[in-house]
This record gives sequence, C-alpha cells and structure tokens, in this order.
Amino acid sequence: MLKKELCLQNPLRFMELENEDILPEGGLGVVLARAGVGKTAILVQLALNNLLKGKNILHISLNDPVKKVGLWYKEVFRHLTKQYEARKTNQVWESILPHRFIMTFRVEGFTTSKLEERLTDLEEQNIFSPQIIFIDGFQIDDTAKTSLSDLKGLAEKRSLHVWLTIKTHRHEKSGPKGMPAPLLDVVDLFDLVFQLQPEGKEIHVKTLKGTSDDSDQPVLLLDPSTMLLKKTAT
Repeated sequence: MLKKELCLQNPLRFMELENEDILPEGGLGVVLARAGVGKTAILVQLALNNLLKGKNILHISLNDPVKKVGLWYKEVFRHLTKQYEARKTNQVWESILPHRFIMTFRVEGFTTSKLEERLTDLEEQNIFSPQIIFIDGFQIDDTAKTSLSDLKGLAEKRSLHVWLTIKTHRHEKSGPKGMPAPLLDVVDLFDLVFQLQPEGKEIHVKTLKGTSDDSDQPVLLLDPSTMLLKKTAT
C-alpha cells in the first residue's frame, strides 16, 4: 500500500521509538530556524507523515492565508510522491484531505483560550476533532512563558500532540547545547526541540532537546532543492 511505503521512507521514522510518536501525548515540540531556512516545510512534512497514518491534524498559520498553506502541502506531497504513479498518488491525496483542517489567526490575536473556543466549536458541530496541532509562526515575547504553559495545559487536557515553529535570529546568543538565548526561559516546557542550521550548502536538523543519543540514528538534513528531509550515514 502506497501510504505504508511513504511512511517507511520517511526519515522521521528513525527518530521514533518502535511504533510510538516521537512526541508524547500532551507534549510540545518546536522547530527553530532563521527566516527562509525551512521551518514551514518541516512542519508540513511532519503533518503529512501523520496524515498518512490516518491521524487528524490541525494546521494553524499565524502568518499565511489558508490558500498559501494548502499550496505548501501540495508541493511537499508532490516531491514525496513524484516517483509513484499519478493515479495512485491522487487517490492517497484525496484520502488524507478529510483528516486535515487549516486555520489562520493573526499573530497578535492568537491565544490558547481563543484556540480552545474554536476547537470546541468544531467538535460540537462534528466538523473536526484534531489529534495533532501544528502552529506555524509562534512568537517569543514577554508573554511567551504564560502562553506556552497554557498551550501545554490544553495539550495535556485533550491528549494532543502540539508542534510549533519559532523564528530565530542570527545575532542571538546561544546557551547550553546551542539553545538560542530567547528559548532558555521556556525550554523546560518543550519535550522536543529541533533546530535547522545551514552549514555550507546543507541544512542540518539538529536535536537540541529530546530523542535518544543513539549513535545509530541517521544524521538528518533538509534538502534545499525539495525542502524534504533526508538521512545521511552517521
């Protein structure tokens, strides 16, 4: 079955423990990177991997309109499936769309309480009930610790997995294990922290917190030409 083949080829599966997700229920994960490095691409690939497993995912964009987010999914899916027969890939695409819901917020208007209100509205009308939430464009500011604590509380209450992207800046200093300084006050709230780090012509996916230190795990890269994850020999 094509869905299974695509899941097996996804480098992310090497970061999972047996058949469990790399992020626990109630957990928060974050992808850090400078502007334009590939945060949205990674988030979409994480989402597609879960859609192929039949999970319901809610994608929240704090910057882009629904149409642009939808184009991201189409483009990443096209790269993932380009070696397969179009008829089969179209069938897979149509089968996963009902499991995806795209929502937008203005950055300054996003709060956990507003998100919970929207979730309740969707569920009470039997429109959509997510298992995993992806929030693209979360900002670190003076209220970030409270906002993230509230978000983690929501994730734990509803047994959700929540992924975020946060933009970092070149001038920011790093703390222990390379953690960007603005994240130091909130890092305890995250179960997993990944950073996209350009090195020459390659973009390395570095784990700053979470997953095992197993030396057998592959080194993950983000291919700049396709914006897909790929593994290399360690």
